[in-house]
Amino acid sequence: MADIKESLVLNPLSVISNFEQSLKSLIFIDKSGLLSYLNQVSGTPEKYICVSRPRRFGKTWAANMLGAYYCRGSKAGSLFKDLRIGADPSFETHLNKYNVVFLNIQNFLSKKPNVSKMISSIKTEIRNELKIAYPDFGFSSDLERSFLKVYHLTGTAFVFIIDEWDCIFRMYKNDATGQRLYLDFLRLLLKDQSYVHLAYMTGILPIKKYGTHSALNMFDEFSMADPANLAEFTGFTEAEVKELCTRENISFEKIKQWYDGYIFKDIHIFNPLSVVRAIRRDSISNYWSKTETFEALKMPIDLNFSGLKDSILTLMTQNSVKINTSKFQNDMSSFSSSDDVLTLLVHLGYLSHNPASSEVSIPNNEIREEFKNAVEAASWSGISKLLLNSQKLVEDTWSLNSFSIEAAIQEAHNESASILQYNDENSLCCVVSLAYYAANEYYILFRELASGKGYIDLLFLPRPHYFEKPAILVELKWDKTAKSAIDQVKEKNYPQKILQYTGNIILVGLTYEKVSKSRTCVIEQFYKQ
Repeated sequence: MADIKESLVLNPLSVISNFEQSLKSLIFIDKSGLLSYLNQVSGTPEKYICVSRPRRFGKTWAANMLGAYYCRGSKAGSLFKDLRIGADPSFETHLNKYNVVFLNIQNFLSKKPNVSKMISSIKTEIRNELKIAYPDFGFSSDLERSFLKVYHLTGTAFVFIIDEWDCIFRMYKNDATGQRLYLDFLRLLLKDQSYVHLAYMTGILPIKKYGTHSALNMFDEFSMADPANLAEFTGFTEAEVKELCTRENISFEKIKQWYDGYIFKDIHIFNPLSVVRAIRRDSISNYWSKTETFEALKMPIDLNFSGLKDSILTLMTQNSVKINTSKFQNDMSSFSSSDDVLTLLVHLGYLSHNPASSEVSIPNNEIREEFKNAVEAASWSGISKLLLNSQKLVEDTWSLNSFSIEAAIQEAHNESASILQYNDENSLCCVVSLAYYAANEYYILFRELASGKGYIDLLFLPRPHYFEKPAILVELKWDKTAKSAIDQVKEKNYPQKILQYTGNIILVGLTYEKVSKSRTCVIEQFYKQ
C-alpha cells in the first residue's frame, strides 16, 4: 500500500492517535469488550451494527477504538494487549487486518451546502484515496465496483465505521428528499456487499423509518430504548464508577444520585462525561451542557399533543409513564403523539426507558435540573414559579411551619390545575410531589410504601450523605381533616416501621376539601428514642 499518512477516510492514522491519547487520560474505563462482540458477528450476516446513544456517552471514542483496532497498516497491538480484548481468543485474528473506511458524516456535511453535494464529496474522497493506496488497479467511477475490485484482487475486506451517521436527520429535519438520497447511498454502499466485513454506525438517533419499514433493515440496532446485550458499553457501569470513586476518594452515593439512572435489566449505566468531569473537578454539579439537544427538551413543553404536558409533570414528580416507542419514526420532526416526543427524549438521554415495562422516567438529579430549566424557559410561568419556591417549602417543613406549607400546597394546586386534573388522593399526591421538587436533592421519594397495616402516601427518606436531615412522612386525605391524617399515621404506627432507615421524622397531614377547595395542614415532629 502507498503511504497512508495523508489518508482522511481510508485507514486514517488519526483514529489511532485519538485512541492513544484517550488511553493516557487521567480517567480511563476499558470498554474494549465491545470488540469481542464485534469480532463474533463480523463476517456473518449479523455484521451490520447500529449503536445510538446521547451526546456525552462516548460514541466517537468507541468509533476511534474500532478504527485503531481494525485499521490495516498500523501497529496498534501494543495499545490493546493490556485491555480486555487482549485476553480474548479473537484478539490477534482481527487486529489490524482490514481496510477501514472511517466516515464522520458531520464533518462532511458541515463543508457542503446540501446532502447531495455531501454524498458526492464522500464518494470523491474515497475514490481518490483508493487510487493512492492501489495505483495500479484502474478504478471506475462506480464506488461499489471499486471496493469489489480491491477485495477480489487483494483478499482484504473492508470495515466501515460511520460516526454521526444521523446528523442528516438532525440538521436537515425537513429535507425528506435529502434524507432518502442519503439512505439510498448507505444501502447501495453496504447492503449485501461481499467486501463488507463489518459495518458499524453510531449516532444519537436509531435508523430512520418510513412508515413501519427501514431503508437499512439489515442493521441490528442497539439504542437507549433497548441496548440489549451491549448495555454495559452504553456508558459507565456501577462497578466501574464505584472503582473510580474509591480510587479518587469521591462520594459514590453523590455520583450515583446525580449521574446514574439508565437501567437495563440489572445493569446501571452512568453518564460518562459527567462522571469524568465531577471526579476531575472534585465537584458534583450539572455538567449537561446546553447543546442542540436542549432545544429538543424545550420543544415538547409547548407542543399540544394530548396528555403530553400531563406526562411531563408526572415525570417531574418522580413517577414513571408508560409509552409506546414502536411508532417513533426516528427523526426530530415526524411527531404524531406524545409517545413520539417522549421516545425522542429517551434517545437524547433525557429519559430512561425500561424495555420490560415500556415505562420511562427521569434518570437522575442532573436531568431533573434540565427539566426544571426547560420549564422555566417555557411558557409555564405558574409551574416555573412553583419550582422556584420548592426549596422554601422544604425549609418550611424542616421548621414545622404548617401555615406556609398550606399556602404552598394551595398555590401548587392553583398553578397546575390548568394542566393536571385533581379529583382524588392520587392527584393530590402528584401536586404535593411537584411542590416538593427541591426535596430530590436531599431525599429519596417513596410512594404508597407498604407499612404493615397500610400504605404511607409519601415518604421522603434522607439520602446517605444527608442522613442528618429528618425524614418527611406525608399522609394525604380527601374531604377529611388534616388531623385525621396524623391520627391515622399514629394509629397504624407508621413511624416505627421506618425508624431503622432514618433518624427523627416530620409528620405532615394534608387534606383537600372539595366544597371549599381549601387545603389544611397539621405538622408534628416525631423524635427517635
